Amino acid sequence: MSKTNLQKILSISGHKGLFLFIAQAKAGVIAESLINGKRNMFGINERVTSLADISIYTEEDEVSLAEVLGKMKEYLGDGTAPDPKGGAEILKDFFSQVLPDYDKDRFYVSHMKKVVEWYNILKEKASLEFEDHENAEESDIVAG
Repeated sequence: MSKTNLQKILSISGHKGLFLFIAQAKAGVIAESLINGKRNMFGINERVTSLADISIYTEEDEVSLAEVLGKMKEYLGDGTAPDPKGGAEILKDFFSQVLPDYDKDRFYVSHMKKVVEWYNILKEKASLEFEDHENAEESDIVAG
């Protein structure tokens, strides 16, 4: 399996799962669901975020999502991340192992749920090996 380009993996507010950027359209972006493979056009009013642009707050700084996913993979080996619906304490315990200095005031359980959900989707449908962000082909994703 080839490396995943996180610049082309999208989270779209109000839509479950992750999407692969396919093309820029005049009125938004065309993206394909990693879960069911269906393609949709998402308008300029949709909040589209590339996973490459997401960071997690720590006590000192921010850590890129790619780095956090890498730490999760290191910790979990071939296992899957905890169930996002498994409860707040399970998620907090998990992230205290993976990212011990996460900012407990700004990295909410709702964020933790998304990160473990994304991890499991990428593990199953893409790759947890990521293209080097610096050398990755520039994409023309426009967030609404």
